[in-house]
Amino acid sequence: MIQLRPCQKRGISAMIKHAIGQLIMPTGAGKTMCMIFDAKNIFDTSDNKTVVVVAPRILLAEQLSAEFLEHIDNAHVMHVHSGETHHYSSTNPSKIFAWNYHIKGNKLIFTTYNSLHKIQESDIQVDTIYFDEAHNSVKKSFYPKAEYFAENANRCYYFTATPKHSHTYKKPGMNETRVYGQVICNVPAPELVETGAIIPPKINVQQINAVRDKEFGAERDCMTLLDTILNEDNMQKVLVAAPNTKVLMRMLAETDFMTEMKSYGYDVLWITAKHGAFINEKKVSREHFFDTLTAYGKDPDKKFIILHYSILSEGINCPGLTACVLMRNMDVIQMCQTVGRVIRLHQDDAKRMREGTLIPGDLDNYTKSFGMIHVPVYSNVGIQTARRLQSVVDTVFIDGEPCVAEIKK
Repeated sequence: MIQLRPCQKRGISAMIKHAIGQLIMPTGAGKTMCMIFDAKNIFDTSDNKTVVVVAPRILLAEQLSAEFLEHIDNAHVMHVHSGETHHYSSTNPSKIFAWNYHIKGNKLIFTTYNSLHKIQESDIQVDTIYFDEAHNSVKKSFYPKAEYFAENANRCYYFTATPKHSHTYKKPGMNETRVYGQVICNVPAPELVETGAIIPPKINVQQINAVRDKEFGAERDCMTLLDTILNEDNMQKVLVAAPNTKVLMRMLAETDFMTEMKSYGYDVLWITAKHGAFINEKKVSREHFFDTLTAYGKDPDKKFIILHYSILSEGINCPGLTACVLMRNMDVIQMCQTVGRVIRLHQDDAKRMREGTLIPGDLDNYTKSFGMIHVPVYSNVGIQTARRLQSVVDTVFIDGEPCVAEIKK
């Protein structure tokens, strides 16, 4: 039996009271369980409802599908995106309509923002729709879909840790209540730390007395990474946000980074949108990649480095991470999402809390009491990254406010 946190109960109660609205919940608050239990309530009291779950990436849509189906067994499932899945899948509006019409019983549809218009074009009646990582919905190509379902779905909810507001009439933002409704649930991060749901981040700014130039960027990044991983604490399972795909691939192919990491007992994983997923130089399917990542994250004796460029920040589970190395600047949303990857509880701490032998919020007695984020700062690069990261952490974890991205022009 799942024991819901107080903030999750508030989120579910808010959806019962409101047909539309925003749920602002930091990474680790358990927003997926809010969606799942709301959907369970629908399916347990009805026998012919259609619920749609929208994600920014195919990987996250598939992850959400797996999580929903751990708790829901009284609904038929369809995927509407271009990725591979063992569930029935189509992006053809006619087939979506036919499936929804002919299949009797409750239905769960998982899709992406890119493919959501296919459901719109199918003209099926959607009872409830959950927009995960809803800040994506304000993009020019996605906003009309959010607008459509806000008007045509019976219930419509937007989940995010990082809302995006617009201060210009030229572009939409989540502060447009006609489409997004009001904020119906707002969970402050300090509450999650105090109740043992997450741990706070800790920033380590590394001053490097050198210039980073583009021509030798891969070599310099290799030296910096090796120094950080081998000489800093809590570097057993490390996420690295690379400057860009080109530098990442050059570092792996043209430097001794791989050899050095293997000599110290690390597995090296990397993934990019362009090149796909790799484990120790072997290309693998994304499903195998994330299954391996999950297994490595749960293995206390496993050491690994996972490198990526802008693909693991939003929503994707990376269990067990002990630290992150931020090697590029990001907007506040990407930065906040990246922080969220390393502030998950250690599995031993979670177990001890369930057993009652560890008091939630008693950080001094945690196995993992903070999520470490290293920021290399060269004499010409990285200063703004460190300042922005500190501002994000102060806003979310000290002030207890959501990190709002502002659209000003």
